[in-house]
Amino acid sequence: MSKILIAYYSRKGQNYINGSIKNLAKGNTERVAEFIQQAVGGDLFEIQTVKEYAADYTQCTLEAKAELRAKARPQLKEYPDSLDGYDTIFLGYPNWWGTMPMACYTFLEKYDWSGKTMIPFCTHEGSGMGGSEREIKKTCPEAVLKKGLPIHGAEAAASEAEVAAWAKGSI
Repeated sequence: MSKILIAYYSRKGQNYINGSIKNLAKGNTERVAEFIQQAVGGDLFEIQTVKEYAADYTQCTLEAKAELRAKARPQLKEYPDSLDGYDTIFLGYPNWWGTMPMACYTFLEKYDWSGKTMIPFCTHEGSGMGGSEREIKKTCPEAVLKKGLPIHGAEAAASEAEVAAWAKGSI
């Protein structure tokens, strides 16, 4: 039986959902991460930046775009002490500008992924996984990368059965 970590970055508050701005008490990616945990077990770890993004959605997208262009590595509030006990890592994030938020790169670059299986999942509003799987493979070439699951953000709350079936089939 593998030991599982579900690491994710999620945005609550203002989000773009089906063409309009909605206020979410819980981010879509966090919701999907919890569905994965309910399906296969494992430990949850929320990737959080020291400097918070703007509460305003439009301003947040501009900040994220600037980070992407600068190839920034935002400082994280904390990290798991070690990944030594884990062999399977689900990595979740929203699709920001066609890839992962830069905080996910900060997280990935901290660890040695040798012997680890990485299973990405992504919430989006029409862009699917974007180029994130390619970026994960480039950032963590020593990891075994399995096919990711894109979940349309507007459907995240109702995706439990789909997520559970995918997660169980991925480990």
